[in-house]
Amino acid sequence: MDFGGMSYLAVLLAAVAAFAFGAVYYGALGTPWMKAARIKPEEAKMEPVLFVTSFVCELVMAWVLAGIIGHLGSGQVTAWNGIVSGFFIWLGFMATTVAVNQRYEGFGWDLTLIDAGHWLGVALIMGAIIGWWGV
Repeated sequence: MDFGGMSYLAVLLAAVAAFAFGAVYYGALGTPWMKAARIKPEEAKMEPVLFVTSFVCELVMAWVLAGIIGHLGSGQVTAWNGIVSGFFIWLGFMATTVAVNQRYEGFGWDLTLIDAGHWLGVALIMGAIIGWWGV
């Protein structure tokens, strides 16, 4: 198997871009998300540890996605292949995990659509950046 390599700068940029996307996404959908998640705005706790945890997890996601894209082989690390890889990772792991977890937690599909939409954006952005940046 041929490994095309990994750019750690691309991993960092992908994590930063995904984190920024999440801020804009949930900034725009904050009210419907809180309603779907059954969180009262006055009870929402946006503590720094939440943001640190989010960024660290997105850094791990970007690193793993870069490894997956790199395994496509030399000459295959492209923006398009990154986007396609991100989509398949989202569909097979992120969207399904969110859907299963939220069914067991008793939440409605509205929350699932909002959260899964966020993770779709994250996966596509990360894949595009990692693929575009190359190895």
